[in-house]
Amino acid sequence: MLKLSPEQKQLIEKIGIYHEQQGFPPVTGRIMGLLFVSEKPYLTFEEIIETLNISKSATSNALNLLLQMRLIEYTTFSGDRKRYFSALLDNWNQEVVNKMNSILAFSKLLRQANDLRGDANPDMNQKVLDRIEFMEFLSSQVPMLLEKWLKDRQK
Repeated sequence: MLKLSPEQKQLIEKIGIYHEQQGFPPVTGRIMGLLFVSEKPYLTFEEIIETLNISKSATSNALNLLLQMRLIEYTTFSGDRKRYFSALLDNWNQEVVNKMNSILAFSKLLRQANDLRGDANPDMNQKVLDRIEFMEFLSSQVPMLLEKWLKDRQK
């Protein structure tokens, strides 16, 4: 079991709550929190279970979900049958692009809802249209902002 400070434990819970508010199961967010606060670069299945005091099945389900979503990765070492898990930190920019694509897809659905509703509720239509237009604007700007940020970092 990993020895965690009270501050680390509290932050794990906060990260867990954040992920839960994003629609993840509670254990999933706590595992992400542990991977972010741990001083060790990799944690075993057993270390995760013991440190967070969670069941094997909940841990397994959460790790599989996180692997599927490409939020974590694992490695193995020659002669050792264990898998060692870590947060997948190299793909954050693709994660941002994926979120923007999701926002854009939702804006298209909202546009369809406005079209289906017709002129029955012009005030609502305008409020929804404002949201659509902002989401489309945001989606168009984020790739350029990301590119600018990456260029600025290379200087």
